[in-house]
Amino acid sequence: MSIEATRALDNARLSKEHWRVWALSAMGIFLDGFDLFIIAIALPFINQQFSPSDHLQGLIVSAAPFGCILGATVFGRMTDKLGRKILLLLNILFFVIFAACTAFAWDVSSLILFRFLLGIGIGADYPVSSTYIVENMPKRLRGKMLVSGFGFQALGMLAAAATGLIIILVHPEVNAWRIMLGIAVIPAIIIMLLRLTLPESTRWLIHKGDLEKASAAASKMTGKKIKIDAIAASSEASFVDLFTPRYLKRTILTAGSWFIMDIVFYGINFFLPIILATLAFSHHTDYITKDIASIKGDAFTDIFLVVGIFVAILLVDTWGRIKLQSVGFIGMAVGFFLIASAHFFGGSGDTAYIVVLFAGFILFNLMVNMGPNPITFLLPAELFPTHIRATGHGFASACGKIGAALGGIGVPVLMIAIGIPETMAVAGILCLLGFILTAVLGYETKGKSLDDISGLQKTMTDAEVALLNVQRDIQKLNHDIKHVETALTKAIDKMRNMQQP
Repeated sequence: MSIEATRALDNARLSKEHWRVWALSAMGIFLDGFDLFIIAIALPFINQQFSPSDHLQGLIVSAAPFGCILGATVFGRMTDKLGRKILLLLNILFFVIFAACTAFAWDVSSLILFRFLLGIGIGADYPVSSTYIVENMPKRLRGKMLVSGFGFQALGMLAAAATGLIIILVHPEVNAWRIMLGIAVIPAIIIMLLRLTLPESTRWLIHKGDLEKASAAASKMTGKKIKIDAIAASSEASFVDLFTPRYLKRTILTAGSWFIMDIVFYGINFFLPIILATLAFSHHTDYITKDIASIKGDAFTDIFLVVGIFVAILLVDTWGRIKLQSVGFIGMAVGFFLIASAHFFGGSGDTAYIVVLFAGFILFNLMVNMGPNPITFLLPAELFPTHIRATGHGFASACGKIGAALGGIGVPVLMIAIGIPETMAVAGILCLLGFILTAVLGYETKGKSLDDISGLQKTMTDAEVALLNVQRDIQKLNHDIKHVETALTKAIDKMRNMQQP
């Protein structure tokens, strides 16, 4: 790695190019939130049209997370192999194609298939967007920029609830779910076209040894003329490296906490309109009236996801990543225990019951986005070095989406088997396990450069730089000699052919 170039990136002033990189990455995360959670708004209408069983409902909402597992794992590795930019374009192409396909699904099976394929694109966006933001942002703002970028997931969720509500009010028909699932195609096309102009990551280009393009990309991001003449040796890596002693603790921390967080976050939010309709609005008899009331309740609680992100942005570089995640898991657990105990204060329609119930959901949404949700997204992008950054993030994200899929399938089954309050208590216990894991394995990255976190030296002696330059010149000389040798061989062969009668 070129230490001087990466130091320039770490200390660069925030520019228009930084904001463009951040915005176009964050908009992909916005689509992640919208497409993953619009299914919760559409599900009551899908149930009305297709009457799926409880197990099929679980598969409908879990299809995208299952696709995320494949997308995050495979595309995360491809991001380290092929580059950040090409995967930024490929994952958004999945959005465009399969969001459109879901709107035209003709039965439950086709809907599950298209949601799965859409999930591949969503899963791919997690490692590539996080890696791209982290590698391009100045060190002092890296945490804030990535957390605020991830905050667009909450905006996407809020937009999903608002969009669903508007569509229901304008078009209160059973097939309204088709418009909900297909409308994301429009912003996805716009984002894809704008991403065509993004630069490749300087750190990835340095890792690949493309000094000319790396110099141009670094100059563009820093606003200074940077010429990279020497690079330190970059090691190639495989997926297995995540489980070597050097990275195993980081892998368990990032993958384990993300897995636990996504079980409860997705498992509950996928079914939140249905949960609210059952717990808070069961006194309504008309399903449209009940759905509108539950969606309004969902949209209201989603506001606190946005509030939580703002708190995380303020505290991520003062409290640090690990403290935020630990406090967040504890707050989530308290929120779930409040929901579980709400029935002691009455039932549907009772003021005290509604207050306690919504207090629990508000606290959960506030604390999850203040801590575990953005921090599980941030940590793997910082903890793993350039050559396996997207691979490590992809694996952690895939484990998270395994949790999301389990939550999507398990929550409806659990609610039927033991009841909704008891299911909320189980979710609270899982959050406490997330706190324990974070407290035991936590590694703080606040205020550290990516090179420091990766274990690279921050400075190089003149002798080391001179040696690297000599090595580069020798490699270039060998390359030139091969070209000359090839040219001479062709010339000799041509002369022999001319001498032959």
